[in-house]
Amino acid sequence: MAVSKMKAEKLLSRAGITINGDKPWDIQVRNEKLYNRALTQGSLGLGEAYMDGWWDCIALDEFFTRIFKAGLNRKIVPFIELIDRMRAKLYNLQAKAGSYEVAHRHYNLSPELFENMLDRRQIYSCGFWENASNLDEAQEAKLDLIAKKLYLEPGMKVLDIGCGWGGAARFFSEEYGVEVVGITISAEQVRIGKQVCKGLPVDIRLQNYQDLDEEFDRIFSIGMFEHVGYKNFATYMKTVRRSLKKSGLFLLHCIGTNISQISTDPWIQRYIFPNSSLPSAQQISNAAEGMLIMEDWQNFGADYDKTLMSWFSNFKKNWNKLEEDFDARFFRMWKFYLLACAGNFRARNAQLWQIVFSPTGVPQGYKAPQRIAAVAN
Repeated sequence: MAVSKMKAEKLLSRAGITINGDKPWDIQVRNEKLYNRALTQGSLGLGEAYMDGWWDCIALDEFFTRIFKAGLNRKIVPFIELIDRMRAKLYNLQAKAGSYEVAHRHYNLSPELFENMLDRRQIYSCGFWENASNLDEAQEAKLDLIAKKLYLEPGMKVLDIGCGWGGAARFFSEEYGVEVVGITISAEQVRIGKQVCKGLPVDIRLQNYQDLDEEFDRIFSIGMFEHVGYKNFATYMKTVRRSLKKSGLFLLHCIGTNISQISTDPWIQRYIFPNSSLPSAQQISNAAEGMLIMEDWQNFGADYDKTLMSWFSNFKKNWNKLEEDFDARFFRMWKFYLLACAGNFRARNAQLWQIVFSPTGVPQGYKAPQRIAAVAN
């Protein structure tokens, strides 16, 4: 035990973290077995130990910011992570059958959870905070940015791959006069999405993206590509290409990693997003090569920190409305998830990309609306 503690102290000192120290980001250990558990099981052991109450930290988000900035997440590669990589290598975990697991275990959770955590439109992805003062404004600004990048016009037929609870489809239909088809693999999202978009030219479907067989003027996907899996990136791009008119545009809004990988963090894999896989810039480019032309690429990953902190603030503030459906262990799990992710983005270890593609290239070149505005100002 003493050896494990000494090793943990040495590692944490590289991030300016002290065991049982007095700084907000210092770790407070409640069970001495933590050191061996974390060192042998990595993030999975650290996360499960937090859920079990073995340790605490006042500023969990800052704790993880320091962990990621110091690269400590790369210092320990436990056996479970090697197993996950092997599984991802050997099997297509995000094939049709496997792809539905994340819907059952995450997106089909009680709707009250997301209602009390997200903005009023229930947009479960990064907001755009450049001129926003709160979460509602940031999410509306993000949707407006997407609409402008796609040059939406009334009467267009638009596809939303991974439509969530219908908030984006409703916004684009009401504000830009377009007809929207939204697809998701979550039955709960379909149920709510149909209610949210009732009376509008919006069709919310329970459908896998690989089963698409129609053509659209515009396509967008917000926070769904992270569930496609590296073995299916090219299939996804082929599906988009065959579903997009030659004069069309496609916008991909997704989290990205700085280094190519084939599996996700073991704790995230087990408790939050099963079978997820974050793409790198290289993986996205390779998948689109020969099928789509990249017209514009914007990174506002730092905005995800603000978004996640807002989600956690809402979650914590509204916990009294949720605790009948979720126990204290779930609260710690969800807190760990949101604040660890906030720290990851704050450390710039993860990115948020909006990429605009066209099938054959925009004549005379694509003009990014937000950059036109920036020049004008």
